[in-house]
Amino acid sequence: MMDNLLSIPETMLPEDPAAARIDAGEDPASVAADLPSSSLPWAVLAERALDGGRSIEGYAYARTGYHRGLDSLRRAGWKGQGPVPWSHEPNRGFLRALGALSQAAGEIEETEEEQRCRTFLVDSSPEAAQQLLG
Repeated sequence: MMDNLLSIPETMLPEDPAAARIDAGEDPASVAADLPSSSLPWAVLAERALDGGRSIEGYAYARTGYHRGLDSLRRAGWKGQGPVPWSHEPNRGFLRALGALSQAAGEIEETEEEQRCRTFLVDSSPEAAQQLLG
């Protein structure tokens, strides 16, 4: 677990317009098509695929959400390290995609990727890791 000994500031993503649409029950595939740069619909699609036993599909969705999230984090000033708090709602799409990517990688026996993503999630947000990985 990262203790942020270097006092790296937390990264707070801006409000995600996909969140209201997902919360309203809109199909995440439609939301992803309209807002492809948002991690949240990709994370939801990944979680649903994984829950349905579709590991490869879940991996693809999660990887897309993860990379979209990295882009968003960089635009928000993230320099490749530091906290990405779960408590800040707009960060949850990225964190959920990262958690789903770890899970999907484990399901397809990509153990190095699974561990890298798990470590990244714990280092970014211990609370997210607890919520998403147990």
